[in-house]
Amino acid sequence: MTVATPARPKRAILVLGAAVWPGGRPSRTMARRTQEAARQWHAGAASVVIPCGGVGRHPPSEAEVMTRLLVEAGVPEAVIHPEARSTSTATNIALARPILQELGLSEVLIVSDAYHLPRARLLARRAGLKVRTAAPPLRGARPATFLKGVLREIPAYLAAWLGVERR
Repeated sequence: MTVATPARPKRAILVLGAAVWPGGRPSRTMARRTQEAARQWHAGAASVVIPCGGVGRHPPSEAEVMTRLLVEAGVPEAVIHPEARSTSTATNIALARPILQELGLSEVLIVSDAYHLPRARLLARRAGLKVRTAAPPLRGARPATFLKGVLREIPAYLAAWLGVERR
């Protein structure tokens, strides 16, 4: 008797970018987000994964580093569709939209840190997407980096809510 595997939902996991360190090493934030995306994939949360992020201070692109981490975590390369040009949360979502449209998807599971998810959810909903969110555990996060992110999100959320988010 063959056991059928359940169909995956028509949803994309959208992994929002974080810093790449010299030598193409992922920052702790990127590693935690990517691990959570892989965990969500293995749990059957989506049919594809879209790692987002262009080249920041150090090459290669955030999406390229996350793709490598996802493959190392057992996510099939065929389901990974990198978006490697964005430089902000707003452009993560804007540049992922054509990929989603090409795949016939309008539902996303956004993976980022908890402090970042309210703004990401707001921007994705404004872009016409049906949104769920998931955050990695705090284990492995540096307290100072996390606090800096929280404090940065307060004015960033307000700017997004007012519609003056930078692109």
